[in-house]
Amino acid sequence: MTVTLDHQTTVSQTVPHHRHETRDTPAMARERILIIEDEASLVEVLTYNLKNEGYEVLSARNGQEGLELAQQKLPDLILLDLMLPGLDGLQVCRHLRSNPKTENIRIMMLTAKSEEIDEVIGFNMGADDYVAKPFKLKPLIHRIKAHLRQPSREPDAQDVINSHGIEIDRLHHTARADGKELNLTLTEFKLLWMLASHPGRPFSRYELLDTSRGVDANSLERTIDVHIRSLRQKLGDKSDLVETVRGVGYRFSREA
Repeated sequence: MTVTLDHQTTVSQTVPHHRHETRDTPAMARERILIIEDEASLVEVLTYNLKNEGYEVLSARNGQEGLELAQQKLPDLILLDLMLPGLDGLQVCRHLRSNPKTENIRIMMLTAKSEEIDEVIGFNMGADDYVAKPFKLKPLIHRIKAHLRQPSREPDAQDVINSHGIEIDRLHHTARADGKELNLTLTEFKLLWMLASHPGRPFSRYELLDTSRGVDANSLERTIDVHIRSLRQKLGDKSDLVETVRGVGYRFSREA
């Protein structure tokens, strides 16, 4: 399989035969990315380009090896293929999310499967993003940077929202519905916070994408619908609180 890069560049053109040193990086600890993928050519091109971006890169060729490496090295982000030998990507994702040591690692699923149901399953298992093959390299790296960008913030007056039986605590990153904890992904949590903190205000998909991910909204408009659908499923009988505004996007209900 060949990754589709910008200007139709192929993998063989992206990774030179004679390697040279990657650019210098600051003395501070580099962010660590783990690639769990059984396709050697894809691992090679991702590793080369991510190292050139200054990241530390690890890789594993099957699900079990990847799971063990994630638990040992605790990467900042995992690029996880869905179709893996042994443990598949969904099983790996489930194991990572059930382990307190790895439950907060960002997970981006890479897969040739692009059906909507596969995306929903992936998000429900705890994936933070879903990228269908073939993909362009530069937008992928942009999305990786967006996930890894975690701006520091000082506590402010509104760190907890209580509305319609839903409690969202931004400092402790928890959300509950009628006292029951919601198992939200990072993106779902950000979406719920943004909507609930401005009840009644319609948000466009572009605004929600920019707030929750910081990436190019034009390329990911459909992705926000998948996240909203998954969020509604987790809200259960409170799913109607996230309302669709036709021709615009979504809003959190203002009515009691």
